[in-house]
Amino acid sequence: MFTGHPKGLYRLFFIEMWERLAFYTMVGILMLYATDTETGGLGLSKVVGNEIYGLYLAFVYFTPYLGGLIADRFLGYRKAVLIGGLFFALGFFLMSIFGRVPFVLGLVCLCIGNGFFKPNISAMVGNLYQKGDPKRDFGFNIFYMGINIGSFVANFVAAFARNEIGGWPAVFLCAAAGMLIGVAILLASWRVLAGADRPPVRSPEDTSFGEIGRKILLPALTCGIAAYFAAAAWLPSSVPIRPAVCGFLAGVLPVLFFFVRLGRRANTEEQPGLQALLPVYLAGATFFMVLHLNGSAIMAWSRDKTSRDFAWAPASLKADALPSYYLNAPPETPRPSRENLLPVDARVASMFGQNRLARRALDELRAMLPADVRVEVLPPDAAARNADQQVWQRRAVSVYAEVSLDESTDARGVTTITAKIEEGAKPERSVAFVRALASGAVIPLFLVDRAALERIYAGAPPTLPPGEWLQVVNPELFKSLNGLFVIFFTPLVVMAFGALQRRGRGVSTARKIFYGLALTTLSLLVMMLAGFVGGNGAVKVSGAWLVLFYALITLGELCLSPMALSLVTKISPKRFAGLTMGGWFVATSFGNNFSGFFGGLESQISPTSFFTLLAAIAASVALLIFCLLPRLDAALKKYSA
Repeated sequence: MFTGHPKGLYRLFFIEMWERLAFYTMVGILMLYATDTETGGLGLSKVVGNEIYGLYLAFVYFTPYLGGLIADRFLGYRKAVLIGGLFFALGFFLMSIFGRVPFVLGLVCLCIGNGFFKPNISAMVGNLYQKGDPKRDFGFNIFYMGINIGSFVANFVAAFARNEIGGWPAVFLCAAAGMLIGVAILLASWRVLAGADRPPVRSPEDTSFGEIGRKILLPALTCGIAAYFAAAAWLPSSVPIRPAVCGFLAGVLPVLFFFVRLGRRANTEEQPGLQALLPVYLAGATFFMVLHLNGSAIMAWSRDKTSRDFAWAPASLKADALPSYYLNAPPETPRPSRENLLPVDARVASMFGQNRLARRALDELRAMLPADVRVEVLPPDAAARNADQQVWQRRAVSVYAEVSLDESTDARGVTTITAKIEEGAKPERSVAFVRALASGAVIPLFLVDRAALERIYAGAPPTLPPGEWLQVVNPELFKSLNGLFVIFFTPLVVMAFGALQRRGRGVSTARKIFYGLALTTLSLLVMMLAGFVGGNGAVKVSGAWLVLFYALITLGELCLSPMALSLVTKISPKRFAGLTMGGWFVATSFGNNFSGFFGGLESQISPTSFFTLLAAIAASVALLIFCLLPRLDAALKKYSA
C-alpha cells in the first residue's frame, strides 16, 4: 500500500494534513462557539448557531467550483493551493479577534481559501498517476489518511487551547499556525510538485467566464436573494427553515442545472463519463450531510446527551462541568457544591456566561449580594495579579457600559438569551464574584439561573466539596474518533479489497460507494437506538454509542469518499479535471447546508424521530446507487479506469 508511489504524494499528504488540522479545528468548534452561553461564546440559539455552521460548510464546499475553474484556466494547481492556504491563515486570524465584523470577514476568508485549496490539491494527487494505474486508489487512501490525521489531532489542539491557553481566541490562533505550516511545506516542495501541476489550459469549447457569470453565478445570486426575501416575508415561523438556508439552497439549483447540461452538451466521447458523475455527486451530498453532523447534531449530542466524566482522560483535555451539564445527568453524577454557585436572574446569568455583563446589572447585583460574597476587580495585566486572583480569573466577567439582550424560544420551549455589545466596544474592567468559606478559603463563583439551580439538585444527588468541580472532557474530542478510525481502518480496508482483487473478486469503485451509503444508514440506526435508550435526551447515555456510530460511519467513509474522489479523476475529461472536482464539492456543499439545517432540527424533535428520518434518506439514496451500478461500472470500463 505504502510503496511504489510518486514522491510528490507524501508532500501533498503533509500539506493536506496541516490544512485539515486547521479546517477541522474550525468544524469542531464553530457550532459550540456560536451557541456557547457559559464560557464566553456568542450565545446564539441552537437554530441560528447551526444555521451559521451549515452555511459556512456549504460555502466552504461551494467555492471550490470557482477555485477549480480559475486553476484550470489561469493559475495552475500549485499557485491556487498557495493562495488558498494564505486566505485560510488570514481567516483564522480574523476569527480570533472579538467582534461581529472580524467574525464574518474571517468566515468569508475561510470559504475563499478552501475554494482555491481543496479541489486543486485533490486534482494534484490524481495527476501524479497515469490512467489505469492500480496504485491510484491506494494513493487516494494514503492521501485520505493525511486528511484524517489532521482531523484527529485538530480536536485535541482545540481542547488544549481552550482549557490551558486562552479560551476560544487561542483555538483560532492555533488553527492559523497550523495552516501556515502547511503553506511552508508547499513552498519547500514547489519543484518536487511540478509534475502534479499542469499549465492552465483554455479551449474554444470551454464555457467562458462571461457565460458562467450569465448562466450560473447571476442566476444563482438572483435565485438566492429572491428565495431569502420570499422566505423572510412569507415562511411561517413554525417551519424550522430559516431564510438564509432557503436562499442558499435556491442559489445552488442553477449550478446543479449547469452540471446536468454539461454532461449533455459535451462531445460524444466525454458524455458518458460526465453523466455518470451525477449519481456520484448525489451520493457524496447525502454522505457528507450525515458525516458533517459531527459538527452540528452529533456535536450537540456529545455536549448535551453524553456522559463525559472519564477518570482516565488527561487533565489538560478536561474542563469544569458547568451548570448545563447536570440538567440531564444521571442521579449518581456528583454536582458542585451549592456554595460554588450564585443564583441570579436568567438574563444576568446569560450575560455572565457570555462574558458580557452590563454595568447597570453589576451595580444591581452588588446591592443584593449575600454577606459572604463580594465583587473583586481584577488587574488588567495578568502579571500584576496575585495567586488568588489568578484562580479567580477563570470565573471573571468583562463589564461593559451597555449590553443589549435578544431573547428567542424554540419549538420545545427552550429560551436562549443572547448578550450583544456595540461593535468595537471595550470592557471597562474585569470582575469576579467570590465567596469567603467558613474554612477561610475564598472561591470564585459561577452565576446560574435560579430555575436551573433547582433542576440541578432535584432528587438530592451527591455533591462535591466547596470549590471543586466535576471534570469532564471537551465534547469536540468525540469527533476525533472519526479521524482515529480512518487511520486505524484504512490499512485494513485496503488490504481487504486488495485480497479480493488478487482472488479475481475485485469490488468496483461504484460498488464501494454503495457499501459506504449502506454503512452510513446503519450508523444512523445506531443513534436512533441510543435516543431510545436515553429516553430521547431525558438522561445522558454512555459515550460507547458515539464510538459505535463513528466506527460504522468511518467504514462507510472509507468505502465512499476516497473512492468517489478517485472515480471523479478516473472518468472526467482531462480538460475538466478541476471543474468536475469542483462539481463534487458543490454537491457536497448542498449536503453540508443540510447538516446545519438538520442540526437545528435536532433541537426541535426527539432524537429517535430525528435519526429515523436521516436513516430513511440515506437508505433511499443507497438503493438508487445500487440500481445504477451497471451504468457506473460501464462508464469505468469505457475509460479503462
